[in-house]
Amino acid sequence: MKAPYLVSLVFLFACVSALHAQVISPPKWDIQLDNPEAEVGEEVTLVFKADIPLNWYIYSNDFDPELGPLLTEIVWEEQRGFRPVGPLKAIDPKTKYEEVWEGDVTYFVREGEFRQNLLIEEEATLIQGTVEYQMCSDITNQCINYQEDFSISLGGAGSAASTSEAADADLFSQQEGGSQEGEPAEISLEQPESSLLGFMLIAFLAGLAALLTPCVFPMIPMTVTFFTGRAHSKFQGFRNAFLYGFSIIAIYTIAGTIVAALQGPEFANWLSTHWLPNVFFFAVFIFFALAFLGLFEITLPSGLVNKIDAKADKGGMAGIFFMAFTLVLVSFSCTGPIVGSILISSAGGALLKPILGMFAFSLAFALPFTLFAIFPEWLNSLPKSGGWLNSVKVVLGFLELALAFKFLSIADQVYHWGILDREIYLAIWIVIFALLGLYLLGKLRLPHDSPLDYLGVPRLMLAMTTFVFVVYMIPGMWGAPLKALSGYLPPLSTHDFDLIKISRENASAADQELDEVPKYADFLHFPHGIQGYFDYQQALSAAKRQDKPLFIDFTGHGCVNCREMEARVWSDPRVLKRLKEDFVMVALYIDERYTLPESEWYISTYDNKEKTTIGKQNADFQITRFNNNAQPYYVILDQEEELLASPIGYETDIQAFIEFLDGAKEEYARRQ
Repeated sequence: MKAPYLVSLVFLFACVSALHAQVISPPKWDIQLDNPEAEVGEEVTLVFKADIPLNWYIYSNDFDPELGPLLTEIVWEEQRGFRPVGPLKAIDPKTKYEEVWEGDVTYFVREGEFRQNLLIEEEATLIQGTVEYQMCSDITNQCINYQEDFSISLGGAGSAASTSEAADADLFSQQEGGSQEGEPAEISLEQPESSLLGFMLIAFLAGLAALLTPCVFPMIPMTVTFFTGRAHSKFQGFRNAFLYGFSIIAIYTIAGTIVAALQGPEFANWLSTHWLPNVFFFAVFIFFALAFLGLFEITLPSGLVNKIDAKADKGGMAGIFFMAFTLVLVSFSCTGPIVGSILISSAGGALLKPILGMFAFSLAFALPFTLFAIFPEWLNSLPKSGGWLNSVKVVLGFLELALAFKFLSIADQVYHWGILDREIYLAIWIVIFALLGLYLLGKLRLPHDSPLDYLGVPRLMLAMTTFVFVVYMIPGMWGAPLKALSGYLPPLSTHDFDLIKISRENASAADQELDEVPKYADFLHFPHGIQGYFDYQQALSAAKRQDKPLFIDFTGHGCVNCREMEARVWSDPRVLKRLKEDFVMVALYIDERYTLPESEWYISTYDNKEKTTIGKQNADFQITRFNNNAQPYYVILDQEEELLASPIGYETDIQAFIEFLDGAKEEYARRQ
């Protein structure tokens, strides 16, 4: 729902940042003993404090390690003279649900603290080790793995060796997005597409939609009646109207501010991920949907509304404020679900977002009432309430019924209930929107509907759009990715019968025949049936034998945007055909911890540290060769290891990716 110019700017920013990516600096660590004078037999606490750059966060260590992100952990160089007591403890981390990993993760923003208890067994003990952790930013869509070495002598003779300044180095990076120079803007722990501007635009459109609800539309004549003849001058009329509009905005915005300020980010995360609020919101949406469909009527207690309305009759500024309050109360039975959706979708730890969301919603909601207060004669040009308004109410009921299952789906994914797998969710939506289409065509008639004598063109076009949407969803029952709905549907991993995946797996052997068995293929894999290598030298030799360019995919097991690129871009038949036929593929996992034979270890020229694992060597190669440490990162080389095209990073545009591949292929042919 973002404006075209906003999409263009985001696309341009992604391209530029990918082309100018640089090594990102790590957090600064303060590592100390709480009692450096401890004697043999005593326990001490090793305290790790991280000063995290603005707009970044690091993962903690107290969530399921099978989810995907790298947990913070200590790798001891040797345990001589001391012994760890218990696990490494994270002190008060935040929690959020990450849909990509389908579970809750814990993390630190700005500051993080870990503690490890140690039992001192010898005097003059040297405590040495490495903190391995992952730092991420949802602004630049990337995560980077780091190591922080430390060495502390018991007795205070030494201190933590802070390698943060030089450890741009031991960066074995992973995860998401093209990196960029400098500090990004303010952090948002939400999906990248949920920018403040886009969120405010959606909230503004929701406010306009709320005006068409049957609870709100009848309030327009009441507003006109209230303000007609009240002002004794044009200035006073404008003042009253703007006070009325400001009061509506203030009431809604203050409500959002209270939720954000008093409850805090932990409550917001709990609200968006815990089963209890999600099941509650599911029930609320079902309740409102049934009411809108005509099963029963929703009315606020008459005593409450009458008391507020009596205040409004007193006149003056107080009367104008209470008139606004009456509007909010009376309309709440229709706007409540919309307002709730805005507050829920803003959950993620930011104080500003729910305030701006409520401001944008109430601005759109208040604008026409303010104008009608200024120009009451406009009332004569409005269509009268009637059957069309009930039709709007019914359509909203169908939409709320469909959206209700999004809340139940979140709880189902977090707690692994298995009641809303992807095909079940899709089947429910297909039925709901098919019934909506039949209703718009007049084939269904619900309580309070007026007889439909003829079908208007707007209603016919809306029905056609609804059926197009239904037809679009049907292939999803057999595994179609349905990229436009990826944010609303359960992940493909919950789909029981994925024909596309089955066909690709069956065809992969026929698609590509490698002339030798790839190293590490028993535990490393490509998506979509692509055949390739996982060792750079082996892939380079294959490229020379096959006379093809070499496509390098710097990726990671826990890389969110790597998976998104593979799902949205690589899955396109045009892209997949090129990757399979025109290039020798090599995937270099930077977070793979497989330890290589000692004969393959080496000392890095970048940080003078020994690289012993596949991941560390791949990360060192990316940094030293391409001055980059973010994933995904795509490089195409010729057989002389020269660039054929400028490397790119996180890029969701299919056409740009195709141009990247075709440009490299053409340059390769020219050099031959």
